[in-house]
Amino acid sequence: MPPGEPDPSVSDPHALLRGYLDYYRDTLLRKTDGLSEEDLRGSRVPSGWSPLELVRHLTYVERRWLSWGFEAERVPDPWGDRGGDDRWRVPDGMSSADVIDAFRAQCDRSREIVRDARLDAHARLGGRFPTEDEAPSLAWILFHLLQEYARHVGQLDVARELADGATGE
Repeated sequence: MPPGEPDPSVSDPHALLRGYLDYYRDTLLRKTDGLSEEDLRGSRVPSGWSPLELVRHLTYVERRWLSWGFEAERVPDPWGDRGGDDRWRVPDGMSSADVIDAFRAQCDRSREIVRDARLDAHARLGGRFPTEDEAPSLAWILFHLLQEYARHVGQLDVARELADGATGE
Protein backbone atom coordinates (compact mmCIF):
# COMPACT_ATOMS: atom_id res chain seq x y z
CA MET A 1 0.00 0.00 0.00
CA PRO A 2 1.25 3.53 -0.72
CA PRO A 3 2.29 5.31 2.49
CA GLY A 4 -0.54 7.26 4.06
CA GLU A 5 -3.35 5.53 2.19
CA PRO A 6 -6.16 4.35 4.50
CA ASP A 7 -5.81 0.80 5.77
CA PRO A 8 -7.62 -1.75 3.57
CA SER A 9 -9.62 -2.90 6.59
CA VAL A 10 -11.41 0.47 6.86
CA SER A 11 -14.98 0.04 5.64
CA ASP A 12 -16.72 3.07 7.13
CA PRO A 13 -17.44 5.44 4.21
CA HIS A 14 -16.91 8.56 6.35
CA ALA A 15 -13.51 7.32 7.53
CA LEU A 16 -12.53 6.30 3.99
CA LEU A 17 -13.42 9.68 2.52
CA ARG A 18 -11.57 11.56 5.26
CA GLY A 19 -8.62 9.19 4.98
CA TYR A 20 -8.28 9.49 1.23
CA LEU A 21 -8.60 13.27 1.34
CA ASP A 22 -5.77 13.38 3.87
CA TYR A 23 -3.75 10.99 1.70
CA TYR A 24 -4.07 13.32 -1.31
CA ARG A 25 -3.40 16.43 0.78
CA ASP A 26 -0.22 14.86 2.12
CA THR A 27 0.79 13.63 -1.34
CA LEU A 28 0.38 17.16 -2.71
CA LEU A 29 2.74 18.48 -0.03
CA ARG A 30 5.25 15.65 -0.59
CA LYS A 31 5.25 16.39 -4.34
CA THR A 32 6.05 20.07 -3.74
CA ASP A 33 8.58 19.43 -0.97
CA GLY A 34 12.13 19.74 -2.23
CA LEU A 35 11.28 21.78 -5.32
CA SER A 36 13.37 24.90 -5.73
CA GLU A 37 11.65 28.28 -5.55
CA GLU A 38 12.09 28.53 -9.31
CA ASP A 39 10.41 25.16 -9.88
CA LEU A 40 7.59 25.99 -7.42
CA ARG A 41 6.82 29.22 -9.27
CA GLY A 42 7.62 28.14 -12.82
CA SER A 43 5.49 26.11 -15.20
CA ARG A 44 6.44 22.93 -17.02
CA VAL A 45 3.12 22.51 -18.83
CA PRO A 46 1.58 24.29 -21.84
CA SER A 47 -1.39 25.61 -19.84
CA GLY A 48 1.06 27.60 -17.72
CA TRP A 49 0.15 26.74 -14.11
CA SER A 50 2.89 26.36 -11.51
CA PRO A 51 3.00 23.91 -8.58
CA LEU A 52 2.57 26.81 -6.14
CA GLU A 53 -0.47 28.06 -8.05
CA LEU A 54 -1.90 24.54 -7.87
CA VAL A 55 -1.46 24.46 -4.08
CA ARG A 56 -3.19 27.83 -3.79
CA HIS A 57 -5.97 26.65 -6.09
CA LEU A 58 -6.61 23.59 -3.91
CA THR A 59 -6.70 25.83 -0.84
CA TYR A 60 -9.55 27.71 -2.45
CA VAL A 61 -11.22 24.53 -3.68
CA GLU A 62 -11.41 23.33 -0.05
CA ARG A 63 -12.70 26.74 1.04
CA ARG A 64 -15.31 26.96 -1.73
CA TRP A 65 -16.73 23.49 -1.12
CA LEU A 66 -16.52 23.09 2.66
CA SER A 67 -16.29 26.49 4.38
CA TRP A 68 -18.36 28.59 1.98
CA GLY A 69 -20.24 25.66 0.46
CA PHE A 70 -21.14 23.13 3.15
CA GLU A 71 -20.99 25.47 6.17
CA ALA A 72 -22.22 28.62 4.38
CA GLU A 73 -19.51 30.64 6.10
CA ARG A 74 -18.79 34.13 4.86
CA VAL A 75 -15.47 33.94 3.06
CA PRO A 76 -13.75 36.89 1.45
CA ASP A 77 -13.26 36.44 -2.28
CA PRO A 78 -14.04 32.72 -2.66
CA TRP A 79 -12.56 32.83 -6.18
CA GLY A 80 -9.38 34.61 -5.03
CA ASP A 81 -7.14 31.94 -6.52
CA ARG A 82 -7.88 33.27 -10.02
CA GLY A 83 -6.67 36.32 -11.85
CA GLY A 84 -8.64 38.48 -14.26
CA ASP A 85 -7.88 36.01 -17.04
CA ASP A 86 -9.37 33.15 -14.95
CA ARG A 87 -5.92 31.55 -14.49
CA TRP A 88 -4.68 30.45 -11.08
CA ARG A 89 -2.54 33.09 -9.41
CA VAL A 90 -0.29 33.58 -6.41
CA PRO A 91 -0.28 37.27 -5.45
CA ASP A 92 2.96 39.17 -5.87
CA GLY A 93 4.87 39.16 -2.63
CA MET A 94 3.20 36.03 -1.26
CA SER A 95 5.93 33.62 -0.18
CA SER A 96 5.90 29.92 -0.89
CA ALA A 97 5.77 29.29 2.86
CA ASP A 98 2.66 31.52 3.11
CA VAL A 99 0.94 29.55 0.32
CA ILE A 100 1.75 26.21 1.99
CA ASP A 101 0.74 27.49 5.44
CA ALA A 102 -2.60 28.75 4.08
CA PHE A 103 -3.20 25.34 2.48
CA ARG A 104 -2.48 23.55 5.76
CA ALA A 105 -4.71 25.92 7.71
CA GLN A 106 -7.59 25.46 5.26
CA CYS A 107 -7.18 21.68 5.41
CA ASP A 108 -7.34 21.87 9.21
CA ARG A 109 -10.56 23.88 8.93
CA SER A 110 -11.96 21.38 6.42
CA ARG A 111 -11.17 18.47 8.76
CA GLU A 112 -12.96 20.28 11.57
CA ILE A 113 -16.05 20.83 9.38
CA VAL A 114 -16.19 17.20 8.23
CA ARG A 115 -15.22 15.47 11.47
CA ASP A 116 -18.69 15.07 12.99
CA ALA A 117 -20.90 15.92 10.02
CA ARG A 118 -23.15 13.26 8.54
CA LEU A 119 -22.56 12.22 4.94
CA ASP A 120 -26.26 12.62 4.17
CA ALA A 121 -26.33 16.18 5.53
CA HIS A 122 -26.80 18.83 2.86
CA ALA A 123 -24.94 22.11 2.55
CA ARG A 124 -26.36 25.00 4.52
CA LEU A 125 -28.05 27.70 2.51
CA GLY A 126 -26.79 31.24 2.24
CA GLY A 127 -23.18 30.62 1.32
CA ARG A 128 -22.31 29.11 -2.01
CA PHE A 129 -25.75 27.54 -2.38
CA PRO A 130 -28.83 29.78 -2.33
CA THR A 131 -31.50 27.05 -2.64
CA GLU A 132 -32.12 23.53 -1.34
CA ASP A 133 -32.14 22.19 -4.90
CA GLU A 134 -28.56 23.40 -5.38
CA ALA A 135 -27.21 22.25 -2.00
CA PRO A 136 -25.31 18.95 -2.37
CA SER A 137 -24.83 16.37 0.36
CA LEU A 138 -21.56 16.16 2.24
CA ALA A 139 -20.96 12.77 0.60
CA TRP A 140 -21.24 14.37 -2.85
CA ILE A 141 -18.91 17.24 -1.85
CA LEU A 142 -16.27 14.86 -0.48
CA PHE A 143 -16.37 12.67 -3.57
CA HIS A 144 -16.07 15.80 -5.69
CA LEU A 145 -13.03 16.91 -3.68
CA LEU A 146 -11.46 13.47 -4.09
CA GLN A 147 -11.78 13.57 -7.88
CA GLU A 148 -10.36 17.09 -7.93
CA TYR A 149 -7.38 16.06 -5.81
CA ALA A 150 -6.78 12.88 -7.81
CA ARG A 151 -6.72 14.85 -11.05
CA HIS A 152 -4.53 17.67 -9.78
CA VAL A 153 -2.07 15.48 -7.87
CA GLY A 154 -1.71 13.43 -11.06
CA GLN A 155 -0.93 16.62 -12.96
CA LEU A 156 1.58 17.55 -10.28
CA ASP A 157 3.22 14.11 -10.71
CA VAL A 158 4.00 15.04 -14.30
CA ALA A 159 5.19 18.57 -13.44
CA ARG A 160 7.48 17.19 -10.73
CA GLU A 161 8.96 14.56 -13.01
CA LEU A 162 9.63 17.23 -15.65
CA ALA A 163 11.21 19.52 -13.03
CA ASP A 164 13.69 17.14 -11.44
CA GLY A 165 12.92 13.57 -12.47
CA ALA A 166 11.27 12.60 -9.16
CA THR A 167 8.57 9.94 -9.59
CA GLY A 168 6.46 7.71 -7.41
CA GLU A 169 4.00 8.11 -4.57
